[in-house]
Amino acid sequence: MSYSFNHVHLKSSDPGKTADWYVEAFGFEIVNDENPRPQGDRFIRCRTKDGVAINISGARTGELMGEGDATAHWGLEHFGIEVDDIEAELKRLEELGAEVLEGPTRTATGLSIAFIQAPDDVRIEVMQLPH
Repeated sequence: MSYSFNHVHLKSSDPGKTADWYVEAFGFEIVNDENPRPQGDRFIRCRTKDGVAINISGARTGELMGEGDATAHWGLEHFGIEVDDIEAELKRLEELGAEVLEGPTRTATGLSIAFIQAPDDVRIEVMQLPH
């Protein structure tokens, strides 16, 4: 049996605001916006510039949501985004409301990484690959 990666799903108390942030921050394209779905939530389908599907939705009717956690933790901990200039990108993302949690740190191989807190306490690794 073969498998392929399908999507990442982010939950948000304000899916529209969160989707707009990712459009501005990383150039996501909003593909579809169901508001509301039969399940009672707003469900926004997005796509990254390189084709990864990202879904952003609110709580479904009767669904109780736990708190987000942008710190290092067990389970799905973060997703990574490659950039060309990590310093410039971190400054730009901070101007959009992100908080730099760690870094940037340069490894022995020349990889530079940092972690930010995005809306809804999502942890994102911002990385600049060695040239």
